[in-house]
Amino acid sequence: MNLSYWEIKTWFSQVDFCIVGSGIVGLSCALELRKRFPRAKIVILEKGVLPQGASSKNAGFACFGSLSELLDDLKEHSFDDVFNLVKRRSDGLKLLRRTLGDQAINYQQLGGYELFLDKDADLLEDCLSKKEAINNLLNPIFGDSVFSLKSNSFNFKKIKTHYIFNQFEGQIDTGKMIEALLHKVLSNGVKIINSIHVKDFVEMNQSVKVITNINEFSTAKLIIATNGFASQLINVPVRPARAQVLITEPIRDLHIKGTFHLDRGYYYFRNIDNRILLGGGRHLDFTGEQTTVFDQTKKIQEALEALLKTVILPETSFEIAHRWSGIMGVGNQKKVMVKALSNNVYCGVRLGGMGVAIGSSIGQELSNLIE
Repeated sequence: MNLSYWEIKTWFSQVDFCIVGSGIVGLSCALELRKRFPRAKIVILEKGVLPQGASSKNAGFACFGSLSELLDDLKEHSFDDVFNLVKRRSDGLKLLRRTLGDQAINYQQLGGYELFLDKDADLLEDCLSKKEAINNLLNPIFGDSVFSLKSNSFNFKKIKTHYIFNQFEGQIDTGKMIEALLHKVLSNGVKIINSIHVKDFVEMNQSVKVITNINEFSTAKLIIATNGFASQLINVPVRPARAQVLITEPIRDLHIKGTFHLDRGYYYFRNIDNRILLGGGRHLDFTGEQTTVFDQTKKIQEALEALLKTVILPETSFEIAHRWSGIMGVGNQKKVMVKALSNNVYCGVRLGGMGVAIGSSIGQELSNLIE
């Protein structure tokens, strides 16, 4: 692209901070940098027409992990690690709500429910036997018991007669959240350039040369906030993980309210605008879903529809309105990478499917790394 003098001067000259990725982490980092450096020129580069990845494509769960998921985490992490994981998520959600306000993101604390299929009786028993131990572990964070038992009031089929209920779980409107974040960032004088792809960068002595599909320019500091796409730019142990989602047309007199987890969190659904939003199934094809391609597969989409028909809405007719996918960033352990890669390059990636919960705090941590 042949840029004009005005375009180069306004958007690509004397850049103090260049952030790659306009998701929750990138936008939150920009807000924190603006507080710390009021006169700095901050530019965010986004390869999508809209924020791409997972920030504007997630299911809008304001959650920190179902009971079975936390027990799964304890197989690979210590009690202290799991406590810190949950605390980071809880603190991150509070920061997101303080930053934007509950009304702007349509935050509702309707509670979260973990369902157990009939075939998962052993898993339910394991959860029940360890419920109080996890409640005791998390009590210092929430000041009360997190998990309790409730009967099947929503009349789902082919599940055990009780749910495990999480009183602190909530939901948000993902679109409103991203819209509010974008508005706040732009109103603070941060520049966002869409449909621009960062191909590479070269670190100089006191700056970083950024090479894009339309031009090259220099920035004092470069911040990578592309999560599941990070390994395309930097050498970090982050794998992409695609999550497929569908949503129904509006359903009259829909009585289902809240957020719901199935099969250790690999399936999840919720109500939104009198519809059911359902996602997951990545565990059906871990290898195939380790991709940065935004697409759906027949195997997983059929599994999601079967779950709707047999478990969630077995006595209600429905039609599918939309299908989409988002790309998360995961690793062997659920430990976020927030670090300086060199004197002038930083990254905040590998959010492990908890971007809504921790994205704001990761952006804040990224900003605080920079002196």
